[in-house]
Amino acid sequence: MKKNHLWLCAALLAGKGLCAQQQDSAHVQQLDEVVVSDSKFELKRENSGKTVIKITAEELERKQGQIVAQIINTKSGIEITGSRGRDGDVLGVFARGGRGRQVLVIIDGVRVSDPSSFSQEYDLRLLSTANIETIEIIKGAASTLYGTNAATAVINITTKKSSKEKLAGNFQSTVGTNQTADDQNYNLGNLSNAVSLNGTLDKFDYVVDFSNRSSKGLSAAVTPENEEDNFSHFSTNVKLGYQFSENFRLSVYGNQTRYSNEFDADFMEAPNRSRVDQKRAGVASSFAYGKGSLHLNAAYTDYETDSKSTYGESISDGKNLVLDFYNKYVIHDKWHTILGVNYLKDEATFSNDTDFNIVDPYANVVYVSDFGLNLNVGGRWNNHSEYGSHFVYNLNPSYVFSSANGYVKLFGSYATSYITPSLTQLFGDFGSNPDLEPEENRTLEGGVEYKVNDGLRLSALYFNRNEKNAIGYDQNFTSINISDEIDANGVEVELSWKPLDVLDINANYTFTERKGDNAIRIPKHKVNLALGYQVCETTNLSLSYAYTGERFDTNFMTFTDEPLEAFSLVNLYVEHQLLLNRLTVFVNGYNLLNEEYTEVIGFTTRGRNLAFGLNLNL
Repeated sequence: MKKNHLWLCAALLAGKGLCAQQQDSAHVQQLDEVVVSDSKFELKRENSGKTVIKITAEELERKQGQIVAQIINTKSGIEITGSRGRDGDVLGVFARGGRGRQVLVIIDGVRVSDPSSFSQEYDLRLLSTANIETIEIIKGAASTLYGTNAATAVINITTKKSSKEKLAGNFQSTVGTNQTADDQNYNLGNLSNAVSLNGTLDKFDYVVDFSNRSSKGLSAAVTPENEEDNFSHFSTNVKLGYQFSENFRLSVYGNQTRYSNEFDADFMEAPNRSRVDQKRAGVASSFAYGKGSLHLNAAYTDYETDSKSTYGESISDGKNLVLDFYNKYVIHDKWHTILGVNYLKDEATFSNDTDFNIVDPYANVVYVSDFGLNLNVGGRWNNHSEYGSHFVYNLNPSYVFSSANGYVKLFGSYATSYITPSLTQLFGDFGSNPDLEPEENRTLEGGVEYKVNDGLRLSALYFNRNEKNAIGYDQNFTSINISDEIDANGVEVELSWKPLDVLDINANYTFTERKGDNAIRIPKHKVNLALGYQVCETTNLSLSYAYTGERFDTNFMTFTDEPLEAFSLVNLYVEHQLLLNRLTVFVNGYNLLNEEYTEVIGFTTRGRNLAFGLNLNL
């Protein structure tokens, strides 16, 4: 047997050895899963016309020691380049053959993006897994509900809620190796910690948490010197809520996240570093009346970035204000309606102070019938201070054939979306063009979902997406709306199955094809498989396999696109509970077979790595 495979066998046996004897597990009742992101209502999955991916708190607990990008990267239709490298690498989110600017990130109901960045992408390195309760991912055009950038996916993150107890606490700590496949030195180069205090005092509730993580031992670029490029991250969150009455609730929150990252230039060592400081304050309120409710989600965020590279030092400052005010009303328990207005103001400092604002009224209706028909339809009138007005809409019907054992759902969708030009593209110091129009996306999809009440769910869909008015450059490197169109299509298959009370299986396959440009870093085929097994009442293990197919990347030494070979990764997670289930100790094994591969030409990827940690609830 190969030495690499001995690692896997030993790890599997370790999980089994944690239990003196296996105990019978209580039967877990399969409840109807509720999804929110595609309608802003809590509706059963069978009434949703989309295949919304939900990452639950339980799943996050089984992936302790991983960053958010690594967790999301295991889901269908998504490729996050940089998630397999050194912590601190630049992360590119490609969903359904799109680019990062076509993915919108939402935290506690409010969109987040850096106005001073080139494409307004949200930097996933700012996220801390420790303070996240759940993640929902809705794929496809969703600008009707969420506005600009919601073209290929919306990543909707909900932070952790307070305990019902007066005082509760949590402490997490992880230490792990940070090494490449050809240098298995087992130095402990990764460290992360998180502490949280939360609770409820009568009508008042609170959450205060702090987290940090650091990474050292790896060079960003693959060079003979292999000098270390370090990364450090600190995040503090405070959330306070008050239930004024049965119908009215108000909460306020604040966040500060800082990270410092050392990085290299293409194919060579360089004393480059960046420091990012995000400050965020927000408010969320709801007032219920009869069969309706009023909601306000608002946040103000300040992003400061200080970068030093071989090209010099640059300091950027971006601010944005987002307000989303909407009314939800249910008519005859069948019509779920939303009427709202969204306000956005982006500011950034270049040679001069620049800004734009957006005012978008929108409406959406979900109809849930008694005979199987569901319909989700809506529209948004986008009003931009620079380019004027733009209309987007969605039509999303589905039909459910129900039985005593489960259901079969047929669904389809036709939706449009838009991506606003960034402040850099409109008013930046180099190549800006104030006459830019928004990028436009059209998405058509259709599929089927089959669910059996005893724990089996299988879905498959086809999508076809068209991009127009993409922003590129002319011969003078001035930003323009290019006339060429881009088409992307693909297939996504998902399986969730619990054949035994102690065993669950999750798998997905994605086929993606993009035409119209070089389609770099987008694999045509991608597979994920995860097996979760409850060894005994106090011990669980998860074994996962990830296959990333061939794709192209640009070699910036030769300015040519080169094919990258496919690769496979095998990971294992084992946890054991102690002290009346208040203490969990775990081992996380990444790339157990120590496969060597290239994710981005010229940059480092991680080989076999082990992480050890604990999670203590007080």
